[in-house]
Amino acid sequence: MITTSPAEFLKAFAALETRPDVATTARAAFLIAPADFSLAEESARDNRYMDMDRSVDPLKALAQHAELAQALRADCPVIVFPGDPSTPDAIFPNNVFATAPGRLIVGRMRHPVRQREAQREDIRAFFGDLLGYTETDLSTRDDLVAELTGSLIIDHRRGVGFCGLSERCDMAGARAIFEAFGLRLMFCFELTASEYHTNVVLAILAGRAAIIAADGFRDPSVPLAIATAYAERVIHLSPAQKQAFAGNAITLGEHRVWMSAVAAASLTGGQRALLALEGFEIGSVVLDEIEKAGGSLRCCVAEIF
Repeated sequence: MITTSPAEFLKAFAALETRPDVATTARAAFLIAPADFSLAEESARDNRYMDMDRSVDPLKALAQHAELAQALRADCPVIVFPGDPSTPDAIFPNNVFATAPGRLIVGRMRHPVRQREAQREDIRAFFGDLLGYTETDLSTRDDLVAELTGSLIIDHRRGVGFCGLSERCDMAGARAIFEAFGLRLMFCFELTASEYHTNVVLAILAGRAAIIAADGFRDPSVPLAIATAYAERVIHLSPAQKQAFAGNAITLGEHRVWMSAVAAASLTGGQRALLALEGFEIGSVVLDEIEKAGGSLRCCVAEIF
């Protein structure tokens, strides 16, 4: 079911059993290397984390990205596809490409500069011809916007999706990705006008805990409901921590949460202790050059299930 009601969500969530036969984290991941890294003016129109007045260093971004790929290999295999100078935002592939078991999902991006990324035949061929995945292609639809796991956060342990509605995902897009991912429950809610993607204000850590930046949600009862669902096993972020991308985190294994070095440095001792109590180490990588483009570590990672 799809709901926009916090009360209805909590009732449905409580009735769901965890699925012990379903993987809670990805079996592999893929990244797209930066090529002639630059800031895309189109994306900056609704990404308030970008500052077009800042200069960028393409070689530094490339080096940081390579270090990221190597670090993540501690938890799962990581494939890196080459970048394309005509698509400067392609370093954030999770918005365009995502997977469910045996299925590649291609999103419908809002901005033309990002819509071009969905045309990557090498990525489609990798999943279709090599891995034998079927394909659900939303990129050709003009009746919706659906930026996949930028807008959608998934608790794979329960088959639950949290979808933030914004200029990057409308209700029609939410319904399409609900079906594409084969979810059991989706909680849809509006983000505040200053937010573009859910994955900077919410992270679900292997189905066991959550990171929440409450000021990113239009309705305060929404983050309260999510925190209640996870029995307060929650890292609550301040606005400054959210701006440092502490919410843009991901688990690629059961016992580590990955975030950028700036994000990790923003955490308090109490927050680190809570993560440790839930069985998570913190893995971090310096990504300050890449973060100038308005995204951070989780944005760089497309999961393979």
